[in-house]
Amino acid sequence: MTLPLAVLDGPVLWLILALAILLFGGSKLPELARGLGKAKREFKKASEEVEDEVRSAVEEDDRRKARLQQIEEEERARIRARLEAESRKDDGKQN
Repeated sequence: MTLPLAVLDGPVLWLILALAILLFGGSKLPELARGLGKAKREFKKASEEVEDEVRSAVEEDDRRKARLQQIEEEERARIRARLEAESRKDDGKQN
């Protein structure tokens, strides 16, 4: 269940601010805000690092798949060439 942000209008915000001042005191609020800001920056940095790791893993997987497909195509071409050469050799022997 999520609360819509419309609930956090003017009077509710003033009530939350008043409770925060009563609980933490006026001098602790800037320190608390700095701590929250620092935590938010660290969380954002960590989430960006995770996104980069996932992105690089996906790109590496795509490169690996493309390389395997290229190897398979080369192997098929070699087998075809070998079969054609054997077929020509057999045709030459029959004549």
